Amino acid sequence: MGPVRRGLTAAAPLAAMLAALLTQATATLAQEAATVTGVCKDERPLWDGTPVSMLGEAVILFSSPAALILLAASAIAVALRSSWGALALCVLWSGLTMLIAAADPTGLRAEAFAEGCRASPALFIVAVAAICGAMILHTSRKPRPAE
Repeated sequence: MGPVRRGLTAAAPLAAMLAALLTQATATLAQEAATVTGVCKDERPLWDGTPVSMLGEAVILFSSPAALILLAASAIAVALRSSWGALALCVLWSGLTMLIAAADPTGLRAEAFAEGCRASPALFIVAVAAICGAMILHTSRKPRPAE
């Protein structure tokens, strides 16, 4: 037997091993894709598959029931010029942003970020900070006395 035939027979186990690795990698990728899709199916059931932008994430977060209640209460506190009410609402807004931005021990949030059904809540947090600052400034000012 010559060196050519020996080289071909030595390459056969290598090709079989490469085919097994490709099959295993394909199965792993399919399993990960199913897992990630499951995360987005649970996190955002109405997600259409397009990546969510920061603006879209802010709209989604502001349309949550807790944020809508806090927005309505903030409007009432500003209308009544209640500085204590504004302070209490700022604490509640801070709690909501902490719940949104806190670490996720399950890792589902990171998978949702990777899939694209969630985006950074930074714009929401900046808007909440602006709302709280405006409430404090507006309610802390005393109305001008009538002349």
